[in-house]
Amino acid sequence: MSKDESAAMIDRIAGECIAVRLRMINRVVTNIYDDALRPLDLKVSQMNILVAAAKMGTVRPTDVGEFLHLDTSTLSRNLTRMEARGWLELVADDEDGRSQPIRITAQGRKLLDKAAPAWEAAQAKVKKLLGHAVVEQLSEATKRINQAAAND
Repeated sequence: MSKDESAAMIDRIAGECIAVRLRMINRVVTNIYDDALRPLDLKVSQMNILVAAAKMGTVRPTDVGEFLHLDTSTLSRNLTRMEARGWLELVADDEDGRSQPIRITAQGRKLLDKAAPAWEAAQAKVKKLLGHAVVEQLSEATKRINQAAAND
């Protein structure tokens, strides 16, 4: 590749790369939620796991990971911290010793209740920042991603 072709390729990647834009948006949005939840010593990634556990009931960690599209190491690290804080608990399971189910505790539910106003404030701030059309497009993109994952 010539120097000019290389420079053109670099300009194209810098100007068009979807991954870099999504990662930038992710960092900014995550910081907004984390800042709002910080007084509760809670991160938005942990809140998402708590919400998933609350919705799914007693559930295997792998199912939470699939639902949230989280890699195993990230999920495991968060689950360990959240269990230590009393937000989640392991559930005895005689069927399968490989993956112990988890469930949200009463303390975890109380934390979600306390976190709701901070989440609402962060949600409003992000919606204003991104705009209605982008938020709607994100919802549609998420549906397509989940449908594609279900078909794999």
